[in-house]
Amino acid sequence: MKTRTFDSPQGWTWIDVELITAGVDELLETLAHLHLDPLSVRDAVEDIDLPKVDDFGASMSVVFHGLGEATIATYEIDCFLTDAALVTIHRGRSPALDALYAEIERHPQLAHGGPDELMARLADVVSRRLLTVLDTFDNRYEDLIDKALNADDNLLAELTAVRRDLATVRRIVHPQREVLDQLRASESPLISDAGRRRFHDVFDIANRVATGLDAARTSLAETLEAYRGAEARQATDVTKVLTIYAAIMLPLSLIAGFFGMNFVNLPWLTRDWGWIVVTAVMGFIAVLSLGIFVALGWIERPSGREAGRTLGRGLAEAARAPVQVFGAVYEITTMPVRRDAEADSDR
Repeated sequence: MKTRTFDSPQGWTWIDVELITAGVDELLETLAHLHLDPLSVRDAVEDIDLPKVDDFGASMSVVFHGLGEATIATYEIDCFLTDAALVTIHRGRSPALDALYAEIERHPQLAHGGPDELMARLADVVSRRLLTVLDTFDNRYEDLIDKALNADDNLLAELTAVRRDLATVRRIVHPQREVLDQLRASESPLISDAGRRRFHDVFDIANRVATGLDAARTSLAETLEAYRGAEARQATDVTKVLTIYAAIMLPLSLIAGFFGMNFVNLPWLTRDWGWIVVTAVMGFIAVLSLGIFVALGWIERPSGREAGRTLGRGLAEAARAPVQVFGAVYEITTMPVRRDAEADSDR
């Protein structure tokens, strides 16, 4: 178990716990002075929960989910809020917590307010990181549409990977939006008016993510329909080419069949130049038929498709995107600047 602690100038404490091999008893002993609900702490260690919020009066348990690194996968962040502390518990490294903790260490004024406001900032960082999934999808969508219209063989693998990544994020976004909705309307004394305002802003971000994911699913369905239409069009083009080829060969086969009959009195059968005349007539008919089909626009070269299949890369770029902390703390970082500007104007 790795623990790091930040003591706010306002007198409250942020305790961040990264679970490695620690058990429930060790964690309860470490947090005994906060009088947290033991069952909730046990759930944080032993269970995997979807986003939820539990109000115990003197403390509050909130579960968030954040976006992992390298691949599209989510991890659980258990938050325990009291009037004097915020405890965050997670397994493995948390990009969102690491970024927020590093910023607060560099700029302690970012911890302005109570622990509830810090939890709101954490929710903001987590939600903005989920928002990068939508940005990545928007950047990939035009490429997917182009592949669909060209009936690219690799599109199905790409769509499967993207759909899997979207489903992974969507599974936690909707319950997390509900959690933020409860927090912004909570009447708990542990959440101040400033904290509710911050949670209201974060709820707007989460709502945008949830709405965008639903729209992305619809876009993927439309892309698949476009691919099926393009594939059917290509199949029709191939069938048309084969039909035209058969139409050219039909009169030639008829002539060859006619002169192939076993009758001694067939025209030009005894002539040395007979086969030359028949061959010339067959060649003329073939060229004439081909010219007519080309003039009518019935012969077109089918669009080529890349051979082979590749594994779809999905939306992994979103997991490698940097964590955005600026939006969560912008108001706090600009407050000292405003005060200095006002002091200069007074002078």
